[in-house]
This record gives sequence, structure tokens and C-alpha cells, in this order.
Amino acid sequence: MGLPIIFALVAVLAAFGAISALKNKNFLGLFFAAGTFAVFGWFAVMTLINSGYPAVH
Repeated sequence: MGLPIIFALVAVLAAFGAISALKNKNFLGLFFAAGTFAVFGWFAVMTLINSGYPAVH
């Protein structure tokens, strides 16, 4: 259950990175930060929906 938590933390950091890149008008950084947020955030949310929190066997 630790892996989705780590991926959620990565998604949160990517969101902060996207906001920072947008403020600095760094569009390549914004592209990669937004993509990272989308991929890792989607994985974390879908894993929590599928497995539940805490994991139920």
C-alpha cells in the first residue's frame, strides 16, 4: 500500500512544479510537470479506488 502513497506524493510535487513553471513561463517544464501529475495522479487515485484504503483482502 506504500507505493500509491508515494505516487500521490509525486503527483502533489508535480502540481507544485507545474504552478511554478507556469509562473516562470517555462512551457517545457509545464508540459512535463502536467504530464507527471496526470500519470502519477491517475495511478494513485485508481489504485486507491480499486484496492481501497486501507487495503482489504
